Amino acid sequence: MKKYLVGIWFSLPVQLCLLHFRKYQVLLLFWYILFATVTGNFMATFGAYSLYLAPEYLDAVTPLSTAIVGFAIGVFIMGWNITTFILHSRNLKFLATTAQPFLKYCINNAIIPLLFLLVYAISAINYASRKEFLPTAEILFLIGGFIAGVVLSIAIAFLYFFGADKTIYYSMSAIIKSANQRYEHLPPSKKLPKEQKELRVDWFLTAKFQLRKPREVRHYSQEFLDSIFKRHHIAAVIAILLAFLFLILVGSISDTRLFQLPAAASITILFTILIAVVAAITLFLSTWSIPVVVILYLLLNWLYQQEILDPRNKAYGLNYQNKTERPGYNRDFIKAMSADSNIAKDKAIMLGILEKWKAKQGQSKPVLYLINTSGGGTRSASFTMNTLQELDSLFAGNLMKETFLINGASGGLLGAAYFRELYLQKTLGKPINLQDKKWLDNISKDLLNPLFSSYVARDIMGPVQKFQANGYSYAKDRGYAFEQKLNQNTEGILDKSIQDYQAPEASASIPTLFFNSVISRDGRKMIISTNPVRYLMKAVVDSARITPADPDAVDFQSMFEKQDATHIRLLSALRMNATFPYVLPNVWLPTNPIIDVMDAGLRDNFGQETAMRFLDHFQDWIKANTSAVVLIQIRDRSLSDWDKPYESKSFLDLLTKPFLLLQNNWYKLQDYYQYDQLAYLQKTFGTQFHRICFQYVPEKKEAAASLSFHLTSLEKRDIQRALKNASNQIELQKLESIRKMPIKVESTGSN
Repeated sequence: MKKYLVGIWFSLPVQLCLLHFRKYQVLLLFWYILFATVTGNFMATFGAYSLYLAPEYLDAVTPLSTAIVGFAIGVFIMGWNITTFILHSRNLKFLATTAQPFLKYCINNAIIPLLFLLVYAISAINYASRKEFLPTAEILFLIGGFIAGVVLSIAIAFLYFFGADKTIYYSMSAIIKSANQRYEHLPPSKKLPKEQKELRVDWFLTAKFQLRKPREVRHYSQEFLDSIFKRHHIAAVIAILLAFLFLILVGSISDTRLFQLPAAASITILFTILIAVVAAITLFLSTWSIPVVVILYLLLNWLYQQEILDPRNKAYGLNYQNKTERPGYNRDFIKAMSADSNIAKDKAIMLGILEKWKAKQGQSKPVLYLINTSGGGTRSASFTMNTLQELDSLFAGNLMKETFLINGASGGLLGAAYFRELYLQKTLGKPINLQDKKWLDNISKDLLNPLFSSYVARDIMGPVQKFQANGYSYAKDRGYAFEQKLNQNTEGILDKSIQDYQAPEASASIPTLFFNSVISRDGRKMIISTNPVRYLMKAVVDSARITPADPDAVDFQSMFEKQDATHIRLLSALRMNATFPYVLPNVWLPTNPIIDVMDAGLRDNFGQETAMRFLDHFQDWIKANTSAVVLIQIRDRSLSDWDKPYESKSFLDLLTKPFLLLQNNWYKLQDYYQYDQLAYLQKTFGTQFHRICFQYVPEKKEAAASLSFHLTSLEKRDIQRALKNASNQIELQKLESIRKMPIKVESTGSN
């Protein structure tokens, strides 16, 4: 028994697997990411696993889409084999004197790849059956497509390398056989003593999966062995170069739907190239690796500072060419914008719109409805759309007519803006049923696959491509891909500029909508609206009693008046509002100095802050002209969030707790201080003020929809059912009671 165990331990497959953990461990990082992703342990909150387990191609998960991902994983496996074959060749000299050395290496290096394929298959089957509710036959077809892709990829690679191996072996076989024969006929006394090798190998698997002992190769010259490996290395480099060129090609033509590959395929091919790059730096630069990387970074940084290399994303439709009249982003300029005269002018415009809204209600004192919707990716967009459809039914189709203001963050505003546009199209005579579940299906469609595909193929690898918007030129990147996919999902009705909403908002035909984002430089809020809203730049205070603070928000339209502010695309305004860090690029704006903005949720994930400031500014008109104020909040998380406390479950958690504590409690902190603001606001309006809150609470706490731009079938179903839970039904009843008594309403206790 011991003999067999020793034989297994010192077999090439086992020793190669151990060698990967002993040397060049950085290459295992890519395997770790793949293993962790498909098992739901890497970026699971953002739905990264769905990219691999439910890859979409041409807007559907099919055997073809899984085959493409399988093919890409096959490319990665072969890239891994190629790279490690080059790195470890000096420990495997005996393979150089065999026929098809690379094929033998791949067979003996298969432990990690085979383990991954097994884990992937189990994870994919579990995902398809439990989260997508697919029948067994369809699951088998998807797995079959994946396996076919892997097999095809590896078969093509082996055909290529088999040809190379055959050519090399034929040219060297005579020398190898002659040297072997001479060495075998030497007397024992002249044969070389047993060598102490760094890697002991007693057995290896042949191309026919037979066990074979490695032969002695010290009687060959080092130059001869190196020449054999060098020929294989050249063939390997050509294969990696082809993968690199393929990604560039995909980036160049990815506007064509046929070449919009599943994100998992693009990411995996990128990993293949990165493995080769890391290995090349390690192998050829050796101890100079870190200095060369530092020099390369300094060079790239200099190119960026000189604006020779400019990867920054822009807001499409905005003028970045007018550099001489860029507004200054400084205290004096911001304070001048928020001067009392400017605030009075903007408030007068909004008061006129309020009067028009009131005139359309048919009551002397109508109820003023405001809608706040929270961030939360596609789950929030979906929950918002579902809730608005339900509320519109309750309002007998008049929800948008009776609502004056919509404000929110991130994904929730995607759903709200889409619903508002559908209502606008209906008022223009389009045959639109606002309760049609088609709209819910549209806003719930995938946005993640094209985003990551573009990130790999365009942002990192592909050549810069340009497109035109409002007469200006912009680079295509993952921000552009996101907008294009959102536009496609919503059937093109959001392909407008902010200016297109100026007339319908001014006439109160549709609710006013604020688009928010956060300036990364100082945390101030950037507010986009069809009209200037400089009164929202700071809170209402009595400066005689409280020393006024600097503005904590910036009015986009006033700031970029000379940069065609109103021509910014609606899709860009929505993207700026939903720019989750790293997933989407920050949007830089043409100020001096340059600023950039990101997701509104960093400042106000629930959309309440701006809405409450609006109510504070117009409280006199509201008290005199309305019978009640109802703040409808649609949020993607529970008000009582006791289910996910930050706990230290490991020593690493204990070490990282000070860094991650704020991040984990970010939204809770917003809830705490905003609840105080709500209490102050209720004291201002008294029994006239109500807050109705609809919450997405999953049926199973452990199976909440992911915070990403992709939803599974299970998550979509869970979100749709959330409105039926007890707490949301109570809120619907409260809202219905308010509607039945629009003038004499008592406090519902929901403030």
